[in-house]
Amino acid sequence: MNAFRPSRHGTRRPSVSFEFFPPKTPEMETTLWESVRRLEPLGPTFVSVTYGAGGSTRERTHNTVKRMVDETRLKPAAHLTCVSATCAEVDDVIRSYWAAGVRHIVALRGDPAGGLGTVYEPHPQGYHQTSDLVTGIRRVGDFEVTVSAYPEKHPEAASLDADIDALKKKVDAGATRAITQFFFDNDVYFRYLDKVRARGIDIPILPGIVPVLNFKQTASFATKTGASVPQWLADRFEGLEDDAATRRLVAAAVCAEQVLDLVDRGVSDLHFYTMNKADLVYAICHLVGLKPDRTAQQQAAAE
Repeated sequence: MNAFRPSRHGTRRPSVSFEFFPPKTPEMETTLWESVRRLEPLGPTFVSVTYGAGGSTRERTHNTVKRMVDETRLKPAAHLTCVSATCAEVDDVIRSYWAAGVRHIVALRGDPAGGLGTVYEPHPQGYHQTSDLVTGIRRVGDFEVTVSAYPEKHPEAASLDADIDALKKKVDAGATRAITQFFFDNDVYFRYLDKVRARGIDIPILPGIVPVLNFKQTASFATKTGASVPQWLADRFEGLEDDAATRRLVAAAVCAEQVLDLVDRGVSDLHFYTMNKADLVYAICHLVGLKPDRTAQQQAAAE
């Protein structure tokens, strides 16, 4: 991979989207909205706001999405899960998003109520799996529906082929886009894309990119979600546990290498898991040719 130089596809700037999570404290809220304002001028296709396990952040997610609709030029997509709720309760949430002006939902089954690694048990009166949820969303309103995809298979799937079967069900139910679990080896993504296309799935499959701000945390989460961590990545961060400044520089280099390689190989849409921190994501977007829309910035400042 070749970092820190213009892409060979430099005339075709990629589109980007960003994921945020709803804040838990006043300090986190300040950080979130600083990040939102920093990234907004880059003109993302959409921004998504996560939904906690078992709907634990339902109100905060709704409030964050509503504020984005009311106070920004962004097009927010609200995450929604099946966990620990009846179909009627989930449908009420869907209708509340429609009433708030939201037209895009990220539909997920959600983690088991007991946490990652425990057995998932659907609510007896709820949507049992993501494809059912997609059908329900479509029944309520004409939403754009994004779903998840797993280049290294979902941890609970019997095989990658079985996991692609599950993706096909989501698409058949009306999903219009998928975002992948994060990965660090781009060949993993492209092999997955070949398999997905061979199954006749033709919706956009956006690569999910996570900047490694904390290697230990990221590696732990990757283990739980079935994403592999290459040894070369571990080597990059070795010995930097107590050196935050150098970690940030290494994280920028690693993410830049990955993203520029994806763009060089023809990827036109990128999705960033921002962790509510804008600077590194902003820098990577700059490297692939995304610059702020100054007119939009001036209009927003005048409002």
